[in-house]
Amino acid sequence: MTILIIQHSKDMKTTTNLYLSSMAVSDLVIFLCLPFDLYRLWKYVPWPFGETVCRFYHYISEGCTSATILHITALSIERYLAISFPLKSRVVVTRRRVQNIILALWGFALVSAAPTLFLVGVEYDNETHPDFDTGQCQPTSYARSSGQLHIMLWVSTTYFFCPMLCLIFLYGSIACKLWKSKNDMQGPCALARERPHRQTVKILVVVVLAFIICWLPYHIGRNLFAQVDDYDTAMLSQKFNMASMVLCYLSASINPVVYNLMSRKYRAAARRFFLLHRRSGLGHRGAQRPLCVMEHTMNESLTGV
Repeated sequence: MTILIIQHSKDMKTTTNLYLSSMAVSDLVIFLCLPFDLYRLWKYVPWPFGETVCRFYHYISEGCTSATILHITALSIERYLAISFPLKSRVVVTRRRVQNIILALWGFALVSAAPTLFLVGVEYDNETHPDFDTGQCQPTSYARSSGQLHIMLWVSTTYFFCPMLCLIFLYGSIACKLWKSKNDMQGPCALARERPHRQTVKILVVVVLAFIICWLPYHIGRNLFAQVDDYDTAMLSQKFNMASMVLCYLSASINPVVYNLMSRKYRAAARRFFLLHRRSGLGHRGAQRPLCVMEHTMNESLTGV
C-alpha cells in the first residue's frame, strides 16, 4: 500500500519517501517467507519444498532484514544532514543520488547475505541413505562443526547492533539540534520551516523504535539457542522463536499504520488514492498565500513524509 500511495502522489515523492518505499518493498518480500514459516510451525519435519527453496528462503529473510536496517540508517543520516546542514543537504541530497544509494544498499545487503546460501540446506537423519520423511531445512552439519555458522551469526548480530548504536547517536544529535533551534526560532516563518523536520523525525523515531523492539528478540534468540543440546532447551527455543517470528512479521506490517497515524500528508495521499478524487483546494491555485506558508509547503514537499 505504501509503495502505491507514494508512486501515485507527486507530492509524496520526496527523498525520505524514496527510502520508505524501498523499505516497503523489503517488507513485502519478507512476507513471501511467511507461508514457509507457518508450515514449519505446523510441521517441522519433513521439509517438502526441496533444497533450493530452503536456501533461498533463508537468504531472502537475511538479505531483506539487512536491507531494512541499512535503509533506516541511511535515512537517519539523511535526516541528520537535512537538519544540521539544511542548505548543503539540498544540494547534496538529490533524488538521483538517493536512488543510487538505495541500489547500493540493496546490492550490499544481498551480497553480505550470500553466505547463507551455503550454510543452510536440507539435512536428513541418515545422510548415507537419506529418508525424505526426516528432511529438515536447517544449518548444515558442516556449517555447525566448522564454526562458519557461529561466525555468520556474529556478523548478523553486528549488522544489527552497530547501526543501532549509530541511530542512537544520530537521533541524539538531531534532538539536541532541534532543542537548540527551538530556543533560537523567532516568528511564524521560522516555526513553519522547522515543523516538517520535527514531524518527519517523530515518524522516523517511531519506525526505528518499532524495528528495534521487533527484531531485538530475534537476534538475542538466535545467539542464545544456536546450539540446542537437550529437550527442555529445545522447547524453550521453539517458544522463543515463535514469539520472535510474530514480532518480525509485525515489524514488516506496522509501518503503514505508523505513517497513517502520524502523517497528515500520508493520510491525504491515501484518501486521494482510494477515493480517486482531488482536494477541493486544488481549484484555488491562484490564490495568494503568505510567504511563510509557501516556504513551509515547499520545505515539506522536499523533505517531509
